[in-house]
Amino acid sequence: MAISIRLSRGGSKKRPYYRIVVADARSPRDGKFIEKLGTYNPLLAKDDEKRIVLDADRAKHWLSVGAQPTDRVARFLDVAGIRERAARTNPNKGKPGEKAVERAEEREKKLADAEEAKAAAAAAAAEAAAAPAPAAEATDDAVNEGESASAPAEG
Repeated sequence: MAISIRLSRGGSKKRPYYRIVVADARSPRDGKFIEKLGTYNPLLAKDDEKRIVLDADRAKHWLSVGAQPTDRVARFLDVAGIRERAARTNPNKGKPGEKAVERAEEREKKLADAEEAKAAAAAAAAEAAAAPAPAAEATDDAVNEGESASAPAEG
């Protein structure tokens, strides 16, 4: 029989109050339990001594028998100095999802394309400024072509 030390919810809607209980792991959350070890009232201030009330001797007994505490109860036991809780790390939790990565790549690609277009425009402007004489000839040719185009067509 797997035994766990866990929280059993009580209280009314939006006003939680928990009992710290030892129960069979297969029983429902608020169902049958073996022994009540204490209480937890999350509505009280964190520095209030009545926020977590725990019978340390019974908790040590049940841990020695092999009861497994849930994460929240393990935190309480660590604060009470009954059982050391190892810090847990999840390095993948902070990573963005697939869609966010795709959006970031698209954004980077658009920025790179915009930079290339800007650089090309700047290069073209610099090239045009460096060679003003050929540009003047081109405008003279356009003026001459314009005159011939405005002449009436014979036919």
